[in-house]
Amino acid sequence: MTRLRTVPADPVDRTHLPVDEWRLVESRPNGDLGLMETLFATANGYLGMRSTPEEGRDAESYGTFLNGFHETWHINHAESAYGFARVGQTMVTVPDSSVLKLYVDDEPLLLSIADLEEYERWIDFREGVLHRRLIWRTPAGKRVRVTTSRMVSFPQRHLALMTLQVEMLEGSAPVAISSQIINRQDFQDDFGKGLDGVPITDKADPRRTTDFRHRVLEPLQDWHSDRRMLLGYRVAQSGMTMAVGADHQIESDAAVEQLVDTSPDLGRQVIRAHLDEGSSLTVRKAVSYHSSRSVPHRELFDRCRRTLDRVRDEGFEKQFTDQRDYLTGFWGRSDVELPGRPVEQQATRWCLFQLAQAAARSDQWGIPAKGVTGSGYEGHYFWDTEIYVVPFLTFTEPIWARNALRFRTNMLPKARERARELNQRGALFPWRTINGDEASAYYAAGTAQYHIDADVAYAFAQYVDVTGDVDFQHRDGVQVFVETARMWADLGFWRLTADGDASFHINGVTGPDEYTTVVNNNMFTNVMARFNLRRAARAVRELRARDEAAYTVLAAELQLDELELEQWEACADGMFIPKDEALGIHLQEDRFLEREIWDLSSTPAAAFPLLLNYHPLVIYRFQVLKQADVVLALFLRGSEFSAEEKRADFEYYDPITTGDSSLSAVVQSIMAAEVGHQQAALDYFRAGLFVDLGNLHHNTADGVHIASAGGVWNALVHGFGGMRHDEGRLSFDPRLPAEWPELRFPLTLRGSRFRVRLLREEISFTLETGSEIEVTVRGRTVTVTAAGTTVALADQGPILDDAVLARPVGLGDQRADGSIMTSFVPKDPDDPWEYAVPDDPDDIIEES
Repeated sequence: MTRLRTVPADPVDRTHLPVDEWRLVESRPNGDLGLMETLFATANGYLGMRSTPEEGRDAESYGTFLNGFHETWHINHAESAYGFARVGQTMVTVPDSSVLKLYVDDEPLLLSIADLEEYERWIDFREGVLHRRLIWRTPAGKRVRVTTSRMVSFPQRHLALMTLQVEMLEGSAPVAISSQIINRQDFQDDFGKGLDGVPITDKADPRRTTDFRHRVLEPLQDWHSDRRMLLGYRVAQSGMTMAVGADHQIESDAAVEQLVDTSPDLGRQVIRAHLDEGSSLTVRKAVSYHSSRSVPHRELFDRCRRTLDRVRDEGFEKQFTDQRDYLTGFWGRSDVELPGRPVEQQATRWCLFQLAQAAARSDQWGIPAKGVTGSGYEGHYFWDTEIYVVPFLTFTEPIWARNALRFRTNMLPKARERARELNQRGALFPWRTINGDEASAYYAAGTAQYHIDADVAYAFAQYVDVTGDVDFQHRDGVQVFVETARMWADLGFWRLTADGDASFHINGVTGPDEYTTVVNNNMFTNVMARFNLRRAARAVRELRARDEAAYTVLAAELQLDELELEQWEACADGMFIPKDEALGIHLQEDRFLEREIWDLSSTPAAAFPLLLNYHPLVIYRFQVLKQADVVLALFLRGSEFSAEEKRADFEYYDPITTGDSSLSAVVQSIMAAEVGHQQAALDYFRAGLFVDLGNLHHNTADGVHIASAGGVWNALVHGFGGMRHDEGRLSFDPRLPAEWPELRFPLTLRGSRFRVRLLREEISFTLETGSEIEVTVRGRTVTVTAAGTTVALADQGPILDDAVLARPVGLGDQRADGSIMTSFVPKDPDDPWEYAVPDDPDDIIEES
């Protein structure tokens, strides 16, 4: 049993964050600042703001981010080699416009020391606005109600709105509000962070971001009028440009004085008034951000002006109404309902809301691993998007999915360059990147993950099959299919046996599991490459059949030979999938069983994650997984494996999977549900559901785990809902947890949206929009109509004893060479215990 299965049913402090099915609510300030800054962040996929307080402090990590806006830097390898990644990329913090400092009697409001009679902060997932309301008794005894709001707009991706209202409940006092735009990336402000003064990031943790020692945002211009201020910058080395502008609207029943000024790193508008008891002062702040790879800042100034002029003409209330309408549509297409399960319901909706905040307006940029809620992973895009996030988008928000895939199409030229650099034909997408260049300095767990090509191809294929958007495949997808298939055909090689049989092998790669690197015939890689090769050949033939002229253009542009299609199919048909017949399992890679088994049950909790406590070479010597690898292949290409194979593989690999990756629990949940380990499925689901709300990996302060949030939807729909898709055909084999009364969710298939309702005794489908469609339930085909279709269920699938998961299956088994597989924890050199080889192999098992 892995440690992920020990997560409490509700690991959240409910005295701090009470349960509310549609809101995340904070009942008191402070606590874990970094965690709260992430959980209450507001974003739209392009613009993101961490929820640092309006007063500017106390804060752990300031952050306003624009998707794709980054600095580049030279990667200094201690010992370099040809083809190593050379250009690092890091998402930078753009000027912070969220600051609205409040002074009463010239005393600042600071939450860490303020005498607060009331406090509540919340975000309602249906309106997408962060609210805060408090009553402050000032040091002079005045009682002041302070109400704030912050919204990053979905309909207008470049817009953020903020309000601050001050009401004098008892007493009278001079009040000042200082609205600011601060370049925190470089500017040394009064909080001790800025140019050459930022805290050094702990790079012993590769998940965190890089700090700079040079000035990043070079000021180009600052400008202000009575109501507006604008700041423009160029990024020092990447050359990207950006502008930020802010307008203010003031309302008060008292006389108001306003002062405004700007400098290269600071814009400030100060509002002063004397408030008597019962009077109030309200500041409304509209902010616009625009960025570009190279457009002059003066044009970006004009874009900011147009955005702000629209708000000035239309007013704030229209923006709030448009935001609610936008999210009403999102929830209608995406909401997963868990009646009678309020804890899981709140956490599920929070995860889905994070997916909207990460993807809705990314608009052909990628979807960073942390969205735009934090600087973790340096703002990079990974394969996680295609496997964990795009499926959710494809079945609920196809336009968002299309945008995410267009990003990969736009990256194809650099992927071709990278393939050439690694002596391959076709294209090789970077494992981590912002601008298309490979940014992973550690090739063993980075560049060697060639499977990203197949992951991208899989996402394209799934999108086309589910949406029916064949035009997109013919225009964009087919080029991706061709170039990725070429890479696989060139990377692999044929091996002949003595009896003349031939099989296709892929050596020197790393699969999703980063604890087993640079291996031969990684099972996940080979299975996904096989799919990629076959789908590429099919896509080319479909294009030729539908549009001969377009096919002729493609063939000329890519110098495509018809014989290549036959080569790809031959490689796919001959693909070697490693399997150990004695154990009846698929091998993660050719030599996986030669390693000894890491004894996870005897590993101290403080030693996790292993990557932060053991040298990679120590980890690589063991059978131990960071995340699901073989098990992920079983899910994605489930139709290629029998039920017996799936169960055997799951029961072998589950006990040696650490779950050190936030991507693992949701996949383990899906496959545990399918094979029948239903309690394990629920345990793993909770471990995925509360990755961030429960801060289970202790790094949510760096940003939301977006792929894990996507995995939560997958676990609900594919795991408990039992939905599978194969070339656009949907089937259902449900696994509703015993303690859940019901599960409901919508799906969109080829333009038709229908709602699934799962009870213990039946599953029903109701068409909401579009044409009637067919689905299958445990082999029975039914038509989904507006009147509704119901299928009776005899059970919720098999139920297996999870005891088998508590101990590695292979422990004590004999390898082909006659040796016995053993299990232990790498020895601490300071521990006086020494390992002695027992005379009887059974003693090894007993000691383990």
